[in-house]
Amino acid sequence: MDFVFIPLIVFGLFILISSFFTVKQQTAAIVERFGRFQGIRQSGLNWKVPLVDRIAGRLSLKIQQLDVIVETKTKDDVFVRLKVSVQYKVIKEKVEDAFYKLDYPHDQITSYVFDVVRAEVPKMILDDVFLRKDDIAIAVKSELNDAMQNYGYDIIKTLVTDIDPDAQVKEAMNRINAADREKTAAQYEGDAARILIVERAKAEAESKRLQGQGIADQRRKIARGLEESVEVLNKVGINSQEASALIVVTQHYDTLQAIGSETNSNLILLPNSPQAGSNMLNDMVASFAASNQIGEAMKNNKKKEIKE
Repeated sequence: MDFVFIPLIVFGLFILISSFFTVKQQTAAIVERFGRFQGIRQSGLNWKVPLVDRIAGRLSLKIQQLDVIVETKTKDDVFVRLKVSVQYKVIKEKVEDAFYKLDYPHDQITSYVFDVVRAEVPKMILDDVFLRKDDIAIAVKSELNDAMQNYGYDIIKTLVTDIDPDAQVKEAMNRINAADREKTAAQYEGDAARILIVERAKAEAESKRLQGQGIADQRRKIARGLEESVEVLNKVGINSQEASALIVVTQHYDTLQAIGSETNSNLILLPNSPQAGSNMLNDMVASFAASNQIGEAMKNNKKKEIKE
């Protein structure tokens, strides 16, 4: 008799144990009774009526992401592929709507993304698609929120994560960008060359100015030295013409001495004969005398012209 009740006891225990079930964190379980919605069980240990209630399904309450790739045409007739990432979750208070109103929420969200993107992008040129991708994402989020709230889904964020134009368009854009950068580089190089030429010219002008100033100072010093030498020679009875000639001859021999002191010098001074100094002195004296005569003649001619 006892053996007859053992299977019943085991079956009863099995039924009792199977009436308990657990639900994971951030998950909701939908319980039905005879095919009709009975309730929602949250995370933890839960109980259902054996043989009457059943777990119809479970929904994750975590934030999920769906990536949708949309191909469309811009206002300037460029085909472009956009990757739109939609982050969404089931509203905890609307788990029943999310489970029973939509069989395939991914397909529903994808349809709305296609509809919004293909309505917004054709209004823009390609450059604006890159610049205003946030506007596209906001438009998608607004449209999805209005539609999916009724189905128990909350749209957390929408992002346009990739914009991929046609390969030929990308190649053309790269060529345009490269040409623009080369143009900018050429302009910078031209400006640098112009600045370098200007600075070199300024440096050369300053160098010549300083060189001219040095030469002027040198000649001024030489003139003062010659003047002093002429005064000294005048004091010993030598007139100005002879003194000047004597100074030139002296400088001639000083030059010869300076050249001779340089062992590696390649300079040749002409004339360089022993009579060169004497000839030079005679020539200079004659030259100064002729110059004085010409000067006197010109003065006399001017006086005659004034009298007439």
